[in-house]
Amino acid sequence: VDFDLILEHIRDLNSLVGEGSAQVEQTARGARLRRAEPLPLTLYRDGITVGQHGAFRPYQHPSTQQCLQDILDGYFPSELQPRYPDGV
Repeated sequence: VDFDLILEHIRDLNSLVGEGSAQVEQTARGARLRRAEPLPLTLYRDGITVGQHGAFRPYQHPSTQQCLQDILDGYFPSELQPRYPDGV
């Protein structure tokens, strides 16, 4: 697993969505700026976790391979679309 390449692609994806920027959120009394909650992806020597409480997934698992391939292809992991239809 080429960790440097994966991290490079993650940085590129984060820059596409404006990492660190805030968006206007409507409230009952007006509006406020809100930063998007980050979704941690933790890379281990033998697998990954996605999310704060995500289950450990070895690199050999098909869903892990698909997740990393999506990232390397320049896309957000397709597995996130049902949970984050407006983006993450």
